[in-house]
Amino acid sequence: MVAKWRKISGPLLGTMTLAAAPLFINCGGLPGVPGLPGSCPVDVTGDPSAIMSASLGLQGEMEGKVKAALAAGASLKALADEVEADVSGACGQLAKDLGASDDDITPKEAGPGKKAEAACTAAVKFLGEVKAKANISGGIKLDIVPPKCSASMSAMADCAASCDASIEPGSAKVECEGGEISGACEGECNGSCQVEAGAACEGTCGGKCEGSCEAGFSGTCNGTCNGKCDGKDSKAECKGTCEGKCEGSGKGSCSGTCKGSCSATCEAKASGSCSGTCSGSCSVEFKAPKCSGELKPPSMSAECSASCDAQVSGKVECTPARVNLKMSGAADMEAATKLKGAIEANLPGILKVTLGMKGRIEGAVENVKASLEGVKAAVTGGGQAALKVGGCIAASLKAQADASVSINVSVSASASASGEAGAG
Repeated sequence: MVAKWRKISGPLLGTMTLAAAPLFINCGGLPGVPGLPGSCPVDVTGDPSAIMSASLGLQGEMEGKVKAALAAGASLKALADEVEADVSGACGQLAKDLGASDDDITPKEAGPGKKAEAACTAAVKFLGEVKAKANISGGIKLDIVPPKCSASMSAMADCAASCDASIEPGSAKVECEGGEISGACEGECNGSCQVEAGAACEGTCGGKCEGSCEAGFSGTCNGTCNGKCDGKDSKAECKGTCEGKCEGSGKGSCSGTCKGSCSATCEAKASGSCSGTCSGSCSVEFKAPKCSGELKPPSMSAECSASCDAQVSGKVECTPARVNLKMSGAADMEAATKLKGAIEANLPGILKVTLGMKGRIEGAVENVKASLEGVKAAVTGGGQAALKVGGCIAASLKAQADASVSINVSVSASASASGEAGAG
């Protein structure tokens, strides 16, 4: 697979002007007059559930809308923090595996996304240095199986019920569009079944093994092939089709059918019972269902929709990307081996964001932006409402803008590192 990158140009969420709302400009409030901008009864960057359970002193529908919008902003901050942590962690480890020190990946200044930026800048630098040292005349090729990220349908349903009073708990219906549903299936699974590392890859899941296969293997083995290689006896590396036993060196080292124990994951077409994760359809209701496409929640307010979308997007689960680097003609084999190991181990963590989560992140940012702009307009024209929660809105707008900058910087930095690694 050839990974295609598209840098997100410009901030996903621009810093909003506060000039139209004079009350929001005076963030310090006025001494002795509680409720003016500057005083806010909740932490708008804290736990979204705490925001939803707080009392803002507003009336009816306005109370719910404002709390949901503030919760959306808090969820976006948490999402930005997670993205930056994922990117800085993967880029930082990639740089270290190539020879960088802690000082090399430490940001020289504070600010949104700076940890990710510093770590990925170091990764780009050391990738360039090690590639130059290896001097690979035959070129580098990356085979990539993208990550597969799924969001919890149950979490979306629970969030919808807790945010919108019109939705009965347990009755929220969430649909999955543009992807497949997966989860535990206690009935008959129709689709594919995936079992965890070390499980027997036969019967329920007698299909594709990604990793080492102990017996009954047929496919591509990037480790030691014990059996037949293209029909000839083999106890060494096999460039062709291996049949017998593949002793790979890790995830992605073995790809084919396996009838023994698989050291990584085993996935096969399923029509019957599935002891692992079933993807497709189940004859009974899935347990803890997840959706690899777009979650469609029940009808609820735009503010609740934005809040739940941001919360659930921050908790997606991703199967790691699989990366296999191939090269030939290296002048320095030690440097080439270091390069291969570092990229295969750490690029999947970067691809989680750039390939797996990117679309969800963009959608969450736009939804939160619209939500906060909506309540800002409503509160500004609401008289006493502005006196009660003006400070909350102002603080949330700033946190949202900072989160947007952090996400932009993190995604851009991760794309630079991926491109330098050869995934461009």
